[in-house]
Amino acid sequence: MTIALSRRTILAGLLGTSAAMTLGSKLMAQSPSFFRIVSGGTGGTYYPIAGLIGNAISNPPGSRSCEDGGSCGVPGLVAIAQSSNGGAANVTAVGSGQAEGGFAPADLLEWANKATGPYEGQTPVETIRVIANLFAEHLHLVTLPGSNIASYADLAGKRVGIGSAGSGTQVAVLEILAKLGMTRADFSAAELNISQSTERLQDGALDAFFYIAGVPAGGIAQLAATAGMKLVGMSPDEQAAALEVVPFYQAAEIAAGAYDGVETPVTTLAVGTQFVVHAGLDEDLAYGITKALWSDQTRKLLDAGHAKGREIVLENALNGITLPLHPGAEKFYREAGML
Repeated sequence: MTIALSRRTILAGLLGTSAAMTLGSKLMAQSPSFFRIVSGGTGGTYYPIAGLIGNAISNPPGSRSCEDGGSCGVPGLVAIAQSSNGGAANVTAVGSGQAEGGFAPADLLEWANKATGPYEGQTPVETIRVIANLFAEHLHLVTLPGSNIASYADLAGKRVGIGSAGSGTQVAVLEILAKLGMTRADFSAAELNISQSTERLQDGALDAFFYIAGVPAGGIAQLAATAGMKLVGMSPDEQAAALEVVPFYQAAEIAAGAYDGVETPVTTLAVGTQFVVHAGLDEDLAYGITKALWSDQTRKLLDAGHAKGREIVLENALNGITLPLHPGAEKFYREAGML
């Protein structure tokens, strides 16, 4: 049987096909670009902050425009937070191009770039560029309320969590303890992330653990609110000695009330966390990410999303940076009158 098609039907079909092809072309042109932000353990500070920033700089294809109340991120960009072992692992991932961006403390970035400190004898990592300084992260020494550990010297002979392998915590802590006259032979060291550390402390398998993170760190806050915990501070002499080997740190305090049960300020150290990217990242993309990071919409997300987010402010964006800015970020800061 032959079916006769009217000219109107054929024309409508052709127009429909043309529209579909046009729509397909637009969708192809809007294919998303993925941007991974390597961060840290899910119980720390890096991961939730990376999630907030990832949301802020994203603007997937089909999203409403910023002017229409939608995303103010980079058009076509889908940025995701990716958990990792922490700062040292992130330096490796971003420096090698395995991840587009990530977080790392200022000391690790400088050491890796110059092949000094714990990176001495290794190939300098010269493929990392900075987007912004974000916030300070504090050195925590955590134990249980009834523990007889009241100072760093009391760690001798104890079972101590020193952070996971590849973490900024482990690198800095081993440098600090060595300066204070302690090596891994003086205590039983456990390479654990924050979740494992809190679990083993509660189970009695650990006597104490170290963790470097922004205050409040989620895993420590949960421990404080459930099982209870105690923070061990540094003496002025310990602070001074530690600062000789971790010069990018500064004397700091964890404020009273920062965690349940912390009733007086705890003397410790702090270091700046920086948002870094691979040097080969497209300049326009880096510019768009930097601009989106400091948009009014991002300000609202950071203020509402995490206590540490309120510390991420434009006026501190260039503090403590020794590595080069990415050219795209530099362009933004020049336009903002900051360079």
